[in-house]
Amino acid sequence: MNTNLLPADGPDTIERAAEIIRSGGLLGIPTETVYGLGANGLDPDAVLKIFEAKGRPQDNPLILHVAGPEQVERFCHDIPDAARTLMERFWPGPLTLILPARDVVPRRTTAGLDTVGVRCPATAVTRGIIAAAGVPIAAPSANISGKPSPTTAAHVLHDMDGKIEAVVDAGPCAVGVESTIVDLTGQTPRLLRPGGIGPEQLRTVLGALEVDEAVLGEVAPDAVVRAPGMKYTHYTPQADVIIVTGGREAAARYILRHLTPEDRVLCFQEELPLYPEGTATAYGEETRPETLARGLFAALRELDRADIRTIYARCPSGGGVTYAVANRLKKAAGFHVVKGDEEP
Repeated sequence: MNTNLLPADGPDTIERAAEIIRSGGLLGIPTETVYGLGANGLDPDAVLKIFEAKGRPQDNPLILHVAGPEQVERFCHDIPDAARTLMERFWPGPLTLILPARDVVPRRTTAGLDTVGVRCPATAVTRGIIAAAGVPIAAPSANISGKPSPTTAAHVLHDMDGKIEAVVDAGPCAVGVESTIVDLTGQTPRLLRPGGIGPEQLRTVLGALEVDEAVLGEVAPDAVVRAPGMKYTHYTPQADVIIVTGGREAAARYILRHLTPEDRVLCFQEELPLYPEGTATAYGEETRPETLARGLFAALRELDRADIRTIYARCPSGGGVTYAVANRLKKAAGFHVVKGDEEP
């Protein structure tokens, strides 16, 4: 199979892409978060192709992407007022809502659950494709399962060339980490995955918001999860990743004591002068968290090499999208964190 690259502004891109979806094919779609691997979310056979192309476990649910809030009633029922308020405030945008699924949504899409995640992406060309296809697009990130997510069309082609019909190229993703996921099926809204919408923003709308244990640490292998990104290893390069906390100089001293020629450092732009040339890769500026979100996955992909043994990573702290960046790095490290300022 030849994988075609379709420019987002091409005169026939939306119709060509919509036809791939309607015919049961696989399509790389751009969103403001990451590139997705899309198929007709109402076609179990098409959805199966997503799992096969990614090597994704089939108990890991998918998100339905819709063209607008008006479509949600077709796929979900018993929609609470809180969901409608969140849609009005944050859609289109990087927010996924977990809601009760109607029977029209295949259990293959929901991983056997009676709930489904829905979101309306901010990327106009993708909303146009969904509308033209006439069906919601089920789409996880368009990478090999467990590896860093793709934030450019080139990343998608690296992982999926020859496995999918086409990729729509809309340039680099504006946010760079996957959507925030909130479960609205319980008594209190629950944050299942942080993303471009921070917990603080959600609380201004919702008031109470619980944070799921999957955000804070690893969950049991036999756990039943309600959203993507909660259970399995994610975002991992071939090398071991170790997060080093503490101040810049203290962390650098720790890292430099342990650094070997087979190791690399993933750090903030401001910290590059602390490390020997060629050993460190910056993924953004600590003082500009949006750059960290946009640069994280690209940097992890750059360091995804067989000749690198260990990656010592610097992790930001704080709210907003910083909270999501820290979550992704901790998952990439398997929550292996050392305190660089405590070693003598």
